[in-house]
Amino acid sequence: MWSEYRKYFLSGIGIVLLIFIIGYFSEVVSYVLISWVISMVGDPIQKFLLFRFKLLKFKFGKSLAALITLFVVFAALGSILWFFVPVVIQQAVILSKVDFNSISLALQEPIEKFNTWLRTLGLEPGPSAAEQLKTLVGNYFDPARLSGFFGNLLNQAGHLVIGVFSIVFISFFFLKERNLFKQAVISAVPTRSVKKVRIVIEEVSNLLTRYFGGIIIQMIILIILITGGLAMLGLSNALLIAVFYAIINIIPYVGPLIGAAFGCLLTISSNLELSFYDQILPLLVNVLIVFGIVKLLDDFIIQPFIFSKRVQAHPLEIFLVIMIGARINGILGMVLAIPTYTIFRVIAKEFLSEFKLIRKMTGDLEGKEE
Repeated sequence: MWSEYRKYFLSGIGIVLLIFIIGYFSEVVSYVLISWVISMVGDPIQKFLLFRFKLLKFKFGKSLAALITLFVVFAALGSILWFFVPVVIQQAVILSKVDFNSISLALQEPIEKFNTWLRTLGLEPGPSAAEQLKTLVGNYFDPARLSGFFGNLLNQAGHLVIGVFSIVFISFFFLKERNLFKQAVISAVPTRSVKKVRIVIEEVSNLLTRYFGGIIIQMIILIILITGGLAMLGLSNALLIAVFYAIINIIPYVGPLIGAAFGCLLTISSNLELSFYDQILPLLVNVLIVFGIVKLLDDFIIQPFIFSKRVQAHPLEIFLVIMIGARINGILGMVLAIPTYTIFRVIAKEFLSEFKLIRKMTGDLEGKEE
């Protein structure tokens, strides 16, 4: 009896010990994992430079390719921040000066009808529309709060610089020596498990590389669709709204709602000279129609086409995993839920395949396409 369950007992102790180590060194572990993700995102660029651009034949080709890849990745991130942050602060200042009482007066008749309907149901209406809008903007778009946020970033500048330097440094070597992460993990496991661990790392790297590559493709498509749709409506901030929507769309389920709300707020703040009830409100309806059409295209065409062979999990599985991630760590948990579940499934397939539940959960991975 003991010999039968001995390996499960030891595996359990190993998992608990691993969780403790990860928790204790969480900052270092996070740097390594972020660097690993960056190396996977930059892997296509690295391959292009090494094999198509023929840098591999030079003595310092790998180092040069790694440096160029890091420059491209961080230049893209920096460009987004450079383009995005100042405009957001500017729009926040504009929104803080909006006369929400006038907007509420313009909507007085439909709001009153809605309140009357609520009273027929035995419900007492809450705060006025103006108060709710003030609360929303006060909580999320208060310039003083934004200033405090960026001021706090400046106070943490030293810690931030160390973190960025650590990620860049580790990412460089992960890109230059493409098997470095694999070798580091393999060196920490028992000899009898090396073969399975090697398979796990290769499958996880393959799946996550394709997953993150799919996210980038999805973001590009969403930016093109939303920019085109909003530009046709005459919105001056169409590209900004599209970029924000594409980025925030990474958050499952909640992200598209936040992106659409942000788009509506920027639409209002950019057209304050117009009559709200006669001009801005119809424009908002058209903006929401654009978001609705793009969301349907994303749900039924873009995502199935891009991710159908990248995650290999049932939609119900994905939904439950995302909800569990949200319960564990909020929005960050939702974002990391699918990659974490992908890693878990690959590990379970290799080490726990004797359980029927595990075989059922990982069945799709058996026939995955490389």
